Parts: sequence; C-alpha cells; structure tokens
Amino acid sequence: MANEQIDIAIVGGGVSGVYSAWKLKKQFPDQKIVVFEGSDHIGGRLLSVKPPEIPNMTAELGGMRILENNQKLIVGLIDALNAELPPAEQIIRYDFPVDEPQNLAYLRGEYLRLVDFVTRPDKVPYNMSFLEKGNGPGTIIVNAIEQIVPGITNPDLTEEQRREMTRETSFDGIPLYQWGFWNLLYRVISSEGYQFSMDAGGYDSTLVNWNACDAIPWYLSDFGISPQYQGFTNGFQQVPIALAELFEKDGGEVRLEHRLHGFDYANGAFTLNFANGQTIIAGKLILAMPRRALDLVLPNSPQLQLIRPLINSVTPRPLFKLFTTYANPWWRIAGYTGPDGQFVPVQSGRSVTDLPLRQTYYWPNSDGTPAVNGRAMLLASYDDGNNTGFWDGLRPQRAEAWKTGRSHARIVDPFIGDDDKKTNGKAVTAAQGQLNQTWDEYQAPRRMVDEVARQLQQMHGLDYTPLVKSAAFRDWGEDPYGGGWNSWNIGVKSWEVRDQITNPIAGTPLYICGEAYSDAQGWVEGALQTAEIMLGKFLTPSTNAKQTSNVSQLQPS
Repeated sequence: MANEQIDIAIVGGGVSGVYSAWKLKKQFPDQKIVVFEGSDHIGGRLLSVKPPEIPNMTAELGGMRILENNQKLIVGLIDALNAELPPAEQIIRYDFPVDEPQNLAYLRGEYLRLVDFVTRPDKVPYNMSFLEKGNGPGTIIVNAIEQIVPGITNPDLTEEQRREMTRETSFDGIPLYQWGFWNLLYRVISSEGYQFSMDAGGYDSTLVNWNACDAIPWYLSDFGISPQYQGFTNGFQQVPIALAELFEKDGGEVRLEHRLHGFDYANGAFTLNFANGQTIIAGKLILAMPRRALDLVLPNSPQLQLIRPLINSVTPRPLFKLFTTYANPWWRIAGYTGPDGQFVPVQSGRSVTDLPLRQTYYWPNSDGTPAVNGRAMLLASYDDGNNTGFWDGLRPQRAEAWKTGRSHARIVDPFIGDDDKKTNGKAVTAAQGQLNQTWDEYQAPRRMVDEVARQLQQMHGLDYTPLVKSAAFRDWGEDPYGGGWNSWNIGVKSWEVRDQITNPIAGTPLYICGEAYSDAQGWVEGALQTAEIMLGKFLTPSTNAKQTSNVSQLQPS
C-alpha cells in the first residue's frame, strides 16, 4: 500500500500547533492539513479537569492564567474565537487572585502573613540589608533590576522597549546576555535578600542562572509591573480544544496518539515515520514541540541533527502540580483578627513556604469567587526547579511512561480518597463536554499526597491533618515535555535564535514553533508569538533564501 500523502503536517497538538493549523486551513482551504499529536489529548501543557463532587471548580494541571494587561496575542485570540463560537461555548475569564495580604508565609519556622513583609519587617527571619528590609520578594528583585538597567522599571515602557534595553545594556563591561541572572543579582543584593526572594517568591527556577537579558524583562512582566492575572471559567484547555474543533470544522484533521519517531527530507518531500509503524509523506512540516520533544525525535531525524545547536539553546525546567479536594475550605480558619476586631479569613490567592511544598493556591470557584462552604479544592503544591528533587522518591520516573507508549505515568500505589470510592472508577467529565481528559486519569501517588498533607498541616499551624477526599497530579518533567517551561541559556542571543529556528534550514520547508524559543517562555503568549513568526515565513517563503544555514553563528560567544 502506498504511503499517505498530505500537504502540511503539523506535529504537536498544543496551542502553537492547533493555532497554526487553524490559521493555515483558512489560508489554504483546499490543502490537506493534519495535526499529529503523540498523546491522547489536545492542549499540550494546558490540561483542565473537573474534580469529583465539585462541579463548580476546574483544576488546572497545566497552565492556569494569562497576563491580561500585556499579553495581547492570547487576549486577541480569545476575542477572535468567541466571535466564532456559539454563546454556550464562549471562553469566559475571571480575575485570578494571587498574593492576598492575610495569606501565610511559613519561612524558616516562622509564621508570617504576606503583609508582614512590609508592616512588620523585624518578624521576617532573614538578615537582609537596610535597603532590602521592609520589602516583599518581588520589590527586592525589581529594585535590583533597576540598578542593573536604570529606567527599565518605568511603567510606561512597552514589553518590547524593555527587551531592547536589556539587549543594549552591559554590566561590568559584559553584555547582559552573557550574564546569568543569579550571578547578576548577587552583585546588587545580599545573599539573604536573594534567599528571601527565592523562598518567599514561591518559585525556584525564576531566579536561577538563566540568560539575564531574557530573565529581566520576563520577570518584570510576571512579577514587577502591576500584573493583572486572569483565569478561565471552563479551564484554559478550552482554548486549544476550540481551535482544534474549528480547524476540523473547516476540513482539517487531528490524529491523536500519533507519536513521531523521526523524519527525513528528500526530493522536495518529508517522510514522517511514526511509532505505530505508519509512514506519511508531507510537502511541508511544522514541529510545534518543546525542547525535550525535539530531543526525542532528533536521533532519527537528519535535518534536526543539522540544527542541534539551535535546539540546545534553551533548558527545560521541571514543574509539577498536585490538587487535593476536601469536605470544606478548612484553610479559612488560618486567617487573623484585624485591628478593627473583624476576622479576616484565608480564602483566595496563595500562601508560600520554604518547605518542599513551596506554593499552595486556595482554588476559586469557576467565577473566580472564593470557596466559603461546602466542597473545596487546593492547588496543594505548585513546585518547580531543583526543589522538585525532594519528591523524586515519591513519584514515578519521568522517562518510563513515554518509553512504553503512555502519555503519562501510571501510578502503582495511587491515593484513593472517599470521593474516588464514590465515583467507582467512572470518569468525571467537564462542563459542557469541552475537555477531553478526566480527573481520574491523573491519579496522585499515595505517599506523595500523605507528605503534602503533612506539610499543609505544618504550614497552616494546625494540630490535625485535613482529610483529603481526592487528588490529581501532573508532573511536566515527564517525557516528552521535559519541563513545565523552558529558559534561554546564558550566552545565547535569544532574539536571533527565536527568529531563525522558526525556519532553520534555508530552502527546506521545515518550521518550528512553541513556547520554548520565545520571548514569553512559560506562557501561551510565547507559543503564539513563535507561531506568528513561523507563519510569516511559511506564507512568504521567498524571504527564507536570505537566511544562513550556518547555525554556529548563533552559539554562545
């Protein structure tokens, strides 16, 4: 039987893949365009599931929010999708709470409120300098950034203007792209100020040694210049699912569980070899994949071997999420009585700790309001970077599932709570049938849930351990993702790599897009940015002849 032939193959069913497919199908309605996704669902690192017994909440096992005030591509995309979607399927957003003043900071064995960083600095157990004391972790880093790049924290600057400033700035005579962010911060703040910012900031990977030229504007967007977060009523995964459905409605095709093994290019066509033994011939190829996924395909793909230096210009960062559900929002009692004698409950946003738990979010209802009674849910642990190593003995190995053909690890000893027994193994579907994954597909390891529950008790100063009703877990360090996000390596001129990798080999219709090689790493905005750059080259291939295939020019100097 002759191999199937198609016009455009897109490998990867995350946002960048289905967005590119949706756009290209409108441009080329008569061409055969197919999206091949290696896993069993559309969305990539967007994964929204409904917990049992809590119909008015949606857990985000992957990406959970956008920055409404400066992420124009995703905001514009949602507006465009809502113009096409029927009223019942509209993508609805709510204001996503983060740091509420009454929330907890359990650091170095001391119980603090987030407001104490400013109002009661003597309680903060870090020996910081006079200039650092009395500031929160974000303010300390923003002040340090202003010393490194004077004027960059001006709120009137655009995102692109900040990036231009970092590209043109040197520190101690060395361009910022040759500095590590951690190295640079240590030149302008104390070691205690840095450690406090790391511990109280909640993330491990944001302040480590990655390319300072990219880290500085990235940090200011997320933590520095009045961020306005928004979440999704029916889950963020609704966005890529809507894109895929509209693409199929226009005549496109999506094939799940099609894992690319490798490919070659000869005689003006790509030969794609899939793990199921199928071979596809395609005229053009788009790889909408993160760094680790490209690494897995590279040994059997000669064209990727030619651009290995470009692929290696970023580093995947481990990240996992663990959600737990309860009979009631027990965390409200961890509030405090204010000066006016009124009790202020802990009810929304997050609390932080230097325990391996790191961040806990008091999950909102689907309209963004806090849970005040009845069943409730926590993003019990949102953990990243090297800190995830604590959990290594309590979770499956990260490479095993993909090797055996599974999308994610099967838990040998899963946590089984009271609500799991009620569902009797039946899948819990999402509102409106929008999401094609279910909570019970992402069982959490029992020992991991037990340890998280113990740390939640300690973090909240309780004399009992709240009873977990059910739990769901996703480790994005697993193959083929390799991490929850990717960061630019020190010494890389990211703005050059970003543009070249979208069409890396002159005269070859091979294209790459995704969050990994963008200015907004870790965000859907980055996936859309590189998709737009790639589509510009796809639609005007004559400009590609001007490119050089000498990728060594873009290596760290």
